[in-house]
Amino acid sequence: MTAIPRLNAAALVDAGHPDHARELYALARAATEVGFFTLCDTPISGAELADLIAAYRAFFSQPEPQKAQIDMARTGANRGWGASLSEQVDPAANPDYKEVFDCGYELPPGDSLSDLAVYAPNLWPTSPAGFRPIVQAYYQKSTAFSLRLLAAIAKAIGEPADFFDDKFTRPMALLRGNYYPARPTWAGDKDFGIAAHTDYGCLTLLATDGAPGLEAQLRDGTWAAVQAPIGDYVVNFGEMLEMWTGGRVKATPHRVRGTKDERISIPLFFNPNFEANVAPIGSGDVILAGDHLTRRFEETYLHMKTG
Repeated sequence: MTAIPRLNAAALVDAGHPDHARELYALARAATEVGFFTLCDTPISGAELADLIAAYRAFFSQPEPQKAQIDMARTGANRGWGASLSEQVDPAANPDYKEVFDCGYELPPGDSLSDLAVYAPNLWPTSPAGFRPIVQAYYQKSTAFSLRLLAAIAKAIGEPADFFDDKFTRPMALLRGNYYPARPTWAGDKDFGIAAHTDYGCLTLLATDGAPGLEAQLRDGTWAAVQAPIGDYVVNFGEMLEMWTGGRVKATPHRVRGTKDERISIPLFFNPNFEANVAPIGSGDVILAGDHLTRRFEETYLHMKTG
């Protein structure tokens, strides 16, 4: 088995597929031992991902004053554009050297939770043309696929396939576009595109432009490059799912140091409803998913830090 296994999505989500049992076993090992895998043969085509990457590239290539019209730093949430150095995932490192664009799930007006930052209204740019419908269409497809993938993960770790279904009816699912510039000549040992961290939520479904840069920390402490071509995904798990499964699923530290080339990556952070109880299964404890995620966001986004 390679350090970062490559799995087949069609076999994982279709119980009637002839390779379903084999891929489910490989998924169980990936989830419980590595915390990372790559994924091919998904229902989202390489052409769709190429169009999505092009849309984000066009957005990030605009002048900064234009992007700043939807600067999330002016809000109390993480919706819209985030400037370089506006986040700090590792307090021991410098703020992260990348730009972002975040959008997420919106509740209907009047919903009792609609004032929460994790369900804040999205902020959309006026240009480039077509950006919003491309991103929104991908959001719908990627969240639907992520729920199917979670069903396979549930089976792989010995839970009912529908275990997660009723916990993701209004998910705190955040779609992000990352733009990593080429690593600057002034960068030192504490400068990263994004410093070492574990993701905060459940499942991260990551599309990239194929450029290198992502590294995952293996169990022996070494760092392994994680790369996938356009059309494949990188999948990893967050702290919330590790906690929720009593440590069976592993949240693996990862980082982007930066290279001589620019890089676009598009993670979907697929997280459950605010009120979902993500305490270890069977523990009898109560830990609300929204409380966990809100705390971690406030520790990371510089404009949301409370202390």
